[in-house]
Amino acid sequence: MQFTFADGAAVRINCADSQSLLRQVRKRLAGGTGFALATINVDHLQRLGESPEFRRAYVAQDLICADGNPIVWLSRIAARPVRLAPGSDLVLPLAAEAAGLGLPIALIGSNEASLASAAAVMQSRVADLRVALTCAPGFPFDPNGSEADAIIERIRHSGARLCFLALGAPRQEIFAIRARDALPDVGFASIGAALDFLSGQQRRAPRLLRRVRMEWLWRLLSDPRRLTTRYAKGFSILPGHAAAAWRQRRGGAGG
Repeated sequence: MQFTFADGAAVRINCADSQSLLRQVRKRLAGGTGFALATINVDHLQRLGESPEFRRAYVAQDLICADGNPIVWLSRIAARPVRLAPGSDLVLPLAAEAAGLGLPIALIGSNEASLASAAAVMQSRVADLRVALTCAPGFPFDPNGSEADAIIERIRHSGARLCFLALGAPRQEIFAIRARDALPDVGFASIGAALDFLSGQQRRAPRLLRRVRMEWLWRLLSDPRRLTTRYAKGFSILPGHAAAAWRQRRGGAGG
């Protein structure tokens, strides 16, 4: 599944499901090959249409999976189906891949209390997991600034080989590319609020609502002031992307 923008930039989902993603991560970690992993959703898709810097960062990602049911539905329209692989569901399996190879991890973003709680939960659920570094940058975090440079050096000296980035879009995806290029044997996974879900600082939608594809409604009702405009913008772009997906189905675009 591919999303092509007005400037010709193309963002392609190259991990069809969570299992294919984990296989690629395992291979890269075992081989000492770094990567940047993004989980695309409608909010990202809307921002990608507005921000050239975000598009450049997304095009440079090594691994992209679908984090949102509208992305899955668009892939079906395009006859290039992918399955849902939410970042929140990937944290523990990704950590298990690192632990299985004896590789330490780092947690970057959120706040110190949340990171400490998330690290404890992860270590209680993933055998032999080593957390080499936790770091909560100041806000607003500049992924191109001096603090970003300092964090890259902290990661380098920590020995972490897999870093979970909970910095929010587009900061985490932009930082992931800078950090991957500076640390070519380290993997960077942009996972948004997933660490706050693990720590309990944010509450994820109940499993039943996730099963019936209504997690978006839970989020909207939990923070309507912040999310109403964001969701409205996201829904507004779907017809255009559905038409583009149909053109892919008819052979009008690759991917």
